Amino acid sequence: MHQIKTLSNRIRKNTGVDSIRCYQCGKCSAGCPLAGDMDFTPNTVMRMIQVEEKETDKKLLQSEAIWLCLSCEMCISRCPMEIDIPKVMDFLRQESLKEGLQNKSANHNIIPFHQSFLDMIRFTGRSYEIGLIADYKLRSKKILQDITLAPQMLMHGKLPIFPKAVKNRKNIKEIFKKTNML
Repeated sequence: MHQIKTLSNRIRKNTGVDSIRCYQCGKCSAGCPLAGDMDFTPNTVMRMIQVEEKETDKKLLQSEAIWLCLSCEMCISRCPMEIDIPKVMDFLRQESLKEGLQNKSANHNIIPFHQSFLDMIRFTGRSYEIGLIADYKLRSKKILQDITLAPQMLMHGKLPIFPKAVKNRKNIKEIFKKTNML
């Protein structure tokens, strides 16, 4: 059953994380600040990957859990095997988008923000808040939400008007190219 086409093998190949190392102690889920809001807790996500069944993989890629992960790394700090679950969640998000299996509830707020953030990094090499907010508002169709905050933030110097790009944006493009995110 260890074909290259299994989600488990694709994760291992693309992230270096071997899900089979997880022995289901549950410490990742016990420490996760969002585990109570997830449809699948972090250790359940790891177990679903280990199962290597197409239907289970599909459920995982359609889950809300992969979009709720904050990548705070609490799971890694608690894991006796130091399994990089946030790296796995990043990969699962990209696979979900690639296969068109994204979670319906994540489509309204989380995915537009995710895509806007990645676009800002791709464009400038770092976060540019005004561009991020504008892009997110357009994608989420919430253009007028929080509009009264912008002038206050600008007056207090909290939002730079112009983006500051990293010196060698070519390197950023290479990173996106290597991770198949272009």
